[in-house]
Amino acid sequence: MTYQIMWPRMRWPEPREIEIDSVTPDGIPSFYGTFDEIPESAWRSADAIVSTFDIPVNSRDLLERLQIFVTPKVGFDNIDVDYWTDRGIPVCNVPDYGTQEVADHAMALMLSLIRCIPMHNRRLRSDPVGNWTPALNPLARRLSVSTCGVVGLGRIGTAFTLRAKAFGLDVVCYDPYLANGGELALGIRRADSLAELFAQSDIVSIHVPLSDATRNLIDAEVLSHAKADLTLINTARGEIVDIDAVYEAMRSGRLRAVGLDVLPQEPPNLDRPLLKAWADDEEWLGDRLLVTPHSAFSTPESVFDMRSKGGWVAMRYLRDNRLENCVNPGAVEGRRS
Repeated sequence: MTYQIMWPRMRWPEPREIEIDSVTPDGIPSFYGTFDEIPESAWRSADAIVSTFDIPVNSRDLLERLQIFVTPKVGFDNIDVDYWTDRGIPVCNVPDYGTQEVADHAMALMLSLIRCIPMHNRRLRSDPVGNWTPALNPLARRLSVSTCGVVGLGRIGTAFTLRAKAFGLDVVCYDPYLANGGELALGIRRADSLAELFAQSDIVSIHVPLSDATRNLIDAEVLSHAKADLTLINTARGEIVDIDAVYEAMRSGRLRAVGLDVLPQEPPNLDRPLLKAWADDEEWLGDRLLVTPHSAFSTPESVFDMRSKGGWVAMRYLRDNRLENCVNPGAVEGRRS
């Protein structure tokens, strides 16, 4: 038996060998650059959809054969999971394509700020001789006497924790969904609240998914508990951190430095005070803010995994009746034997 696997609004450029290999020989792939170019017959014949975007409302009723929706990324906050659950369609993600890369990137942001690397590079470029001042490290601190708070101990949070421990950091975590003793298996401590974690941490790294519960999770109230001169890192989702509150905390000096790979709006909305100060290179901000363009996940290896695992997850269900990484298990209860 063969299955029709559709990639609508295809994200990656040609060639398509990675996607094709992920579903053959039992899957027949089809690729489209935009939703508008998809013919009605393709919608009606699709057994699976692999897409980083949700399906337009006016096309959903055409999906009369659809059995699974795979979004080939970690986050699924832009997918109408409730709708697909009501339809009895399992929604699956690909949570493991960039685990190591994002953890590495969070460490890179932290180390770049703690070791003042952006500042040194900029000063030396402007005056290599006059600014050859090795002892000028205004943000530096010894990691082995520092405490690192980790918010969220899922795959990436755990990978980051192992890296932080390897650098000698004392690690404390906050994750209300972590089973009792989970922190003990990693040899770290546990905080019972964000306030408790921020009050004792020299560095905090964010590793939670975006949801209604985590939107603006790190706000002015949480930051008011921060230990003086805290360094904050976010490689999760931009809307988890209230960057206007971050702006005020940096202006007051409560936040020592900030590294952001994700923003509430991408590309950046330069009307936000923090991002305007960064873009204008305002003197008070100096080199205390690092911004990267949502690139933490990206390596050739992770892109290969993202492109291949979407089709692989779809075929695993269609061909083998095995559901991987389902985010709405209620959709399939009793549906398939």
